[in-house]
Amino acid sequence: MDLRVAAYAVITDDAGRLLLAHWNAKSRGGWTLPGGGLEPGEDPESAARREVTEETGYEVQLEGLLGINSRVIPAARRLSDIDAPLHTLRIVYRARIVGGRLRHEVGGTTDRAAWFAADELAHIHRVKLVDVGMRMAGLLP
Repeated sequence: MDLRVAAYAVITDDAGRLLLAHWNAKSRGGWTLPGGGLEPGEDPESAARREVTEETGYEVQLEGLLGINSRVIPAARRLSDIDAPLHTLRIVYRARIVGGRLRHEVGGTTDRAAWFAADELAHIHRVKLVDVGMRMAGLLP
């Protein structure tokens, strides 16, 4: 079994909108929390800040750890040719914007970033991590 550790951020603005990045890998995709995998030896907080900047253009300050989500993806559902399950540990932080401006990532695993009001979330294709993070942040029951 492979292991992937990643760090993500739940970021809302003054209007209550949620910042998401559009993940696009092979034939799958969907809106997700900004974030991603840790580099070897990288601190999870540093990874969360780096990934948010790479995927959205914003610089953030982390305001606290919301939780850690553990998920095992069966080998048949992986996006690679690796014939083994993938155990993902997703560290989720609350963050606020302290600089930068919205822009889309070029050449990464996401292809755009956008703000979504709560009523818009029901109408977009999103990965389960969005709801997981929103529950951790108290934004969903």
